Amino acid sequence: MKKIGFITGCLICLYTIAAHAEKPQMIGEYDDWTAFAYKEGKNTVCYMASSAQKSEGKYNKRGEVYMVITHRPADKTFDVVNFTAGYTYKSGAPIVVKIGKDAFTDFFADNDKAWTMSPAADKKLVEAMKKGERLIIDGTSAKGTLTKDYYSLKGFSAAYRAISAKCRR
Repeated sequence: MKKIGFITGCLICLYTIAAHAEKPQMIGEYDDWTAFAYKEGKNTVCYMASSAQKSEGKYNKRGEVYMVITHRPADKTFDVVNFTAGYTYKSGAPIVVKIGKDAFTDFFADNDKAWTMSPAADKKLVEAMKKGERLIIDGTSAKGTLTKDYYSLKGFSAAYRAISAKCRR
């Protein structure tokens, strides 16, 4: 995993989104996942992130590929799953996440990012991630390029416990 570029990108991305937020602080590195927390006003926001270990597809250029799980206790939102594809998703094309024999298809995309459709879908996906070894995301770019991104789930549970403890989950 290219942690230096990925972590810097994640920090900059999340820091610029939150105009009144402090700079994110690393809680810890847990194998292939890294946990962070920052203050947004008086509220603590916690998230964990990992980059794809391997990506497949017939593309010439692609941005960073990573996923993030976020807890925002002040908003009563936990386990929010988001992934960035490094390209703009094709409108209406399916996004499929596979963990072992389980497949998840309840996603919506906006530009290069995708989310589950509901908090219940987030929770179900996170529970599968805790038990799994590898996660694969199948997506389609706006140009019609099929991609497959592979994530390790090694360290996922430890990073999840860290953000849950920090954000009182």
